[in-house]
Amino acid sequence: MAAYQTVVVGTDGSDSSFAAVDRAAAVAGDSGAALVIVCAYFPASKDEVERAQDELGDEAYQVVGSAPAEDTLLSARDRAAKAGAQNIETLAIKGEAVDVLRSTAQERRADLLVVGNRGLNTLAGRILGSVPSEVARKSGIDVLIVHTT
Repeated sequence: MAAYQTVVVGTDGSDSSFAAVDRAAAVAGDSGAALVIVCAYFPASKDEVERAQDELGDEAYQVVGSAPAEDTLLSARDRAAKAGAQNIETLAIKGEAVDVLRSTAQERRADLLVVGNRGLNTLAGRILGSVPSEVARKSGIDVLIVHTT
């Protein structure tokens, strides 16, 4: 099997997603692949984010990374460079995480999509679906689900 050429990884600014960025960067660095770091977001004011964090508790990672996407991507780019990736692109895209990750992977002709496992084994994830399970089910390319929680 040939080495990966393009690796796409999603981040929402959470520690869990940054662990996925670290792993994706290591894979990209080892393969000499391009790394595309994507942050899906919906614009939200600071008050909206804080209110959602209070209400969501442990599930707040879904909101925390929503704003500001550019700061999240800057941190992710720095981490990726330290982990060995060299050809790094960052994208902030408005929309739902699963849709954004799938469309980015398709547009960039990625052959590997990397996500953290956050939400995979939660009750909400089982009932409503989680980003890792939906991406794995729908992407059509190799998916690496990094154990981050």
